[in-house]
Amino acid sequence: MSTSATSRAGTAAHPALAGVWIALFSSAVFGISGSFATSLLEAGWSSGAAVAARMAGAFLVLLVPTVLVLRGRWSSVAANWKPIVLFGLFGVGVCQFAYFQAVARLDVGVALLLEYMAPVLIVLSLWVHTRRVPRGLTIAGTLVSLAGLVLVLDLAGTQRVDPIGILWGLGAAVGLAVYFFVTAKANETLPPLVLAAGGLLVGALLMILLGAVRLLPFTATFGTVGFAGFASPWWVALGGLVIVATVLAYVSGIMAARALGSKVASFISLTEVLFAVLWAWLLLGQMPAPVQLAGGVAIVCGVLLVRADELKSP
Repeated sequence: MSTSATSRAGTAAHPALAGVWIALFSSAVFGISGSFATSLLEAGWSSGAAVAARMAGAFLVLLVPTVLVLRGRWSSVAANWKPIVLFGLFGVGVCQFAYFQAVARLDVGVALLLEYMAPVLIVLSLWVHTRRVPRGLTIAGTLVSLAGLVLVLDLAGTQRVDPIGILWGLGAAVGLAVYFFVTAKANETLPPLVLAAGGLLVGALLMILLGAVRLLPFTATFGTVGFAGFASPWWVALGGLVIVATVLAYVSGIMAARALGSKVASFISLTEVLFAVLWAWLLLGQMPAPVQLAGGVAIVCGVLLVRADELKSP
């Protein structure tokens, strides 16, 4: 390989490597959302109120930076209204609503496993769209990652099985798959910050509408909540949910998807389950079982297999 070719390869590898680290950061901050939300839910918040407040609060935080980024170029928002609406309706609103509907009928672990079928849906949809059979490493990485998810979620024992709940869980997976497809599409006229803010606004409006028509209960309390072993005001947990687990998570997730593509970014997102377990251990005292740690290793191995397949020459 010539020196110039080697230089080009090295230059191309740096954004991809940065994308991997950004994707892992996104998974880590997405994973802490469960710990923040648990504090609110245990204090009397309904899931609908917590999700709506999460999205609306994140939009308000992003509003001023978004206006500064646009600098009057509002025509770019109008020109990109379709990806913004798709991202907000499916990647934010439908994904969250379907997941909570699934949780109402299934155990949380089963619902989460169904939602994270999204990477498999992405592989299958790319297969249908391109009419090219996935290579061996991608297939192996898919199977290994799914096996790791089963271990991390520790689904051993009696589980409630409800066909309607399963359909809601698969609906959440579709929403998550749309999230990765929309965010992975290169678009220099639509900065990640603007896409995140617009999508969160659309998602918040959808959740408020569902609450208004009583499809989603809205209750909230404004007293003390328990978090990380301490009593703290409700706004501390909500602030962490909004700023850390939503603003930072969505913006970094969009950046990672654009750097890596929908398939690789979606597989790295599987590590969110592992991060969620670790955060629950550190903040809520929920010790992960050895089988869950083994599952985390399997997820990482699956991600590496898919990433290695992406880097192989055709």
